[in-house]
Amino acid sequence: MEKEQVAFTIILHAGDARSHALEALKYAREKNFIAAEESIAQAKKQLIAAHQIQTELLQSEARGEKQEINLLLIHAQDHLMTAILAKDLIEEMILMFKE
Repeated sequence: MEKEQVAFTIILHAGDARSHALEALKYAREKNFIAAEESIAQAKKQLIAAHQIQTELLQSEARGEKQEINLLLIHAQDHLMTAILAKDLIEEMILMFKE
């Protein structure tokens, strides 16, 4: 996979994960906790997919295969980290709504 395609694939999965997490928050505000948990589960699946790609890049680097770092890849990493943080915070917020 070309570097641009790798970056765009990470962005795609991270964006989907963030969307599912925000959807979960909406469901939690509506007290629909089953749907909220389903959306969080979908967010986690998307994050796993993005993280697997990131891990492949890291393993490649560890094998001595130098990675070309470009702005697009940095942007993809930003999207991934933001999506992970959103998912984590929204999971905590769902617990607060349940209380």
